[in-house]
Amino acid sequence: MVNKRNTLGRGLGSLLNVSENKDESKFFDEIDINDITINKDQPREYFNEEKLSELSLSIKKHGIIQPVTVRKINDNKYQLISGERRYRASKLSGLTKIPAFIRNNNDDSLLEIALIENIQRENLNSLEIAISYKKLIDELKIKQEELGERVGKNRTTINNYLRLLKLPPSIQKGIKESKIQMGHARSLIAIVNSDVQLKIYHLILKNKLSVRKTEELVRNLNTKKLTNLKKSKKNNELIKLESKLSSFFGTKITTKGDEKSGKIIVPYKSTNDLNRILELLDII
Repeated sequence: MVNKRNTLGRGLGSLLNVSENKDESKFFDEIDINDITINKDQPREYFNEEKLSELSLSIKKHGIIQPVTVRKINDNKYQLISGERRYRASKLSGLTKIPAFIRNNNDDSLLEIALIENIQRENLNSLEIAISYKKLIDELKIKQEELGERVGKNRTTINNYLRLLKLPPSIQKGIKESKIQMGHARSLIAIVNSDVQLKIYHLILKNKLSVRKTEELVRNLNTKKLTNLKKSKKNNELIKLESKLSSFFGTKITTKGDEKSGKIIVPYKSTNDLNRILELLDII
């Protein structure tokens, strides 16, 4: 077995304060693929079968370019830290052995490294990233700001991902399966009512709406709600006043404004109707 210098990467190593001393180095070897077990903390949950098949064919032709990373859990067994797509595709291609970097099993940061390596290296969908961020926050007991420093993202970005976990399950499933993009999901988050979220989600799928069209749709929806809300907030005293004035003038009277300032609108249908109103006001 050949001892190699730790190749975790300057950025990731510094994020987790992982030492690059020789006693924490990676080793490289080819190991039996059946001796590897999946890491339950691996963030990827959905694998595109077509792309996995394409990767399998590439591995058959060219072999594995980038080894997977594992940790030794006993004499002949290993736990996968990163590279599950390569691992699955290798099994699919019929490989019995797979090249791997083997990390020491006494490294306390392995779970954190597994999550962050996958976030930074693998082509995860938005929901898988959100799940990874949530796991890191829960397991490390850190706040969003500190997580942002560790993964190189600002707090707003972290928060946007975490908010995806509050969307209805069917929308989360759509994100996993790449039916909608992060931009679509961000627009849906702005809708408070989950039933409305689902209606807009189905509209996106049915009409193949772009992110921009979805943003416009949600913006118009929220503007309409705000307008209706303002209308519904008309003072009860003004409503009573409208009713009394309507009875007095014999026509539908409306008001615009509030109790401090506004307008009283007295409509008329003809010259005779106008004269009738003026007589009531004792103007003519």
